[in-house]
Amino acid sequence: QVQLVESGGGLVQAGGSLRLSCVASGSIISINYMGWYRQAPGKQRELVATISRGANTNYPDSVKGRFTISRDNAKNTVSLQMNSLEPEDTAVYYCNADIYSPGLSYYGNYWGQGTQVTVSS
Repeated sequence: QVQLVESGGGLVQAGGSLRLSCVASGSIISINYMGWYRQAPGKQRELVATISRGANTNYPDSVKGRFTISRDNAKNTVSLQMNSLEPEDTAVYYCNADIYSPGLSYYGNYWGQGTQVTVSS
């Protein structure tokens, strides 16, 4: 059984910073892609950042230059440093990863339970 658990959400004023972390646990052989998504009330879930096992990153224009994704392959963790936060960044943030586990012949895609980020104006 594989689990992704996020931490680090909270309430912050506009212009402030937060750091989210996500740890993958369970029967893990390898983790390929890892990423962060977010979903605001009444909106679809959207991509925030992705990072490959080789540390290639990808960001949408809405967060580029403000958010930084990183990972520690030895600890099976991915982090998201969020700076210059705006009220529009308010959402539930979800960790996502492709994980290869014993007994599978493919990478399974897993989601965390989400962590709330609220940015006040």
